[in-house]
Amino acid sequence: MKKLTLYTAAIYAAIFLLLIFLYFVYSGNLAKAGPFAIGFFLTLALAFRGYESLKGYVFTILIFAAVTTSLYFPQYFIQWGGFTLKGLIIPLLQIIMFGMGTSMRLNDFVAVVKNPRGVAIGVASQFIIMPTLGFLLASVSGLPTEIAAGIILVGCSPSGLASNVMAYLAKANLALSLTITSITTLIAPFVTPVLMKLLAGSMIEINVFKMMIEISKIIILPIGLGLIFNNLTAGKAEGLKKIMPLFSMGGIAMIIVVITAAGRDSLLHIGPTLILIVLAHNLFGYILGYWSARLLKMPETDARTVAIEVGLQNAGLASGIAQNLGKLATLGLAAGVFGPLMNITGSLLASYWHKRSPENSVR
Repeated sequence: MKKLTLYTAAIYAAIFLLLIFLYFVYSGNLAKAGPFAIGFFLTLALAFRGYESLKGYVFTILIFAAVTTSLYFPQYFIQWGGFTLKGLIIPLLQIIMFGMGTSMRLNDFVAVVKNPRGVAIGVASQFIIMPTLGFLLASVSGLPTEIAAGIILVGCSPSGLASNVMAYLAKANLALSLTITSITTLIAPFVTPVLMKLLAGSMIEINVFKMMIEISKIIILPIGLGLIFNNLTAGKAEGLKKIMPLFSMGGIAMIIVVITAAGRDSLLHIGPTLILIVLAHNLFGYILGYWSARLLKMPETDARTVAIEVGLQNAGLASGIAQNLGKLATLGLAAGVFGPLMNITGSLLASYWHKRSPENSVR
């Protein structure tokens, strides 16, 4: 009963803070509205924890609280003492990838043998649909060149790490989701640089070989170490496996906050346009991923999987690539926007499908 009272109080507090925020916005005093916006998201996240149907959105709401904090107080997320926080992005990504490796086993890739057609369609859809969409949207966006190239970079990245959770909630084919995520992530060091050269080479300078090496450091090395660690410990490190997903969520949040702070001025200037383009990129990814699978006669559960795998991108990896190129505040800006948005749309789509059992028959 106490918990219910606490969550109910949090709802009223969130509404109260939202009204104060809207008052300051309406009165033209946007500078003072920040703390109330941050408080609104934090109390809303607390309120959502009290309801089973809303728990899945808590992380997304906390991301919005973090991003809002970063926009209003960027000085705290750019540099601490003599250390520039951008330097955290690559190590955080490597730890996240190590965590992904600890959750994998060599037997997981047996799924490729059992269902090669589904895996091939999913991987091909990922690296055809999203890069093409990114290129088309960047070309008509009218955004500054390096920011537009960031949209293509997001499209050329592999499946997002959140896709497996979304696939599970959406009653999709989880085994297929895990395999597609693993395969697209592992081949990204070779595919992503080539696609970037082809689609964004006229916008920014792309050194394909150097990019392959840098992405390999972020992906192949830590995942390989995680895979070895998992097989050597053989179930003896369950505590680590429980901690890694939480650390991954925190790491992703930190990466998004640092990107937001670094690109704050550009984001405030072109924010609405970039948000609309990134949202279109994400939504069309779901739609085209789903219907490409259905047209190729894949079952409903597999089509849902492909839609989620295509629509959810590894925005963190795109940020790491931008950081390695020294263009986090421009090339990495689209990734910073894509991350929070895909969590919202992915959660909504997964919730929608969760309430509708998939048709097992092939149309």
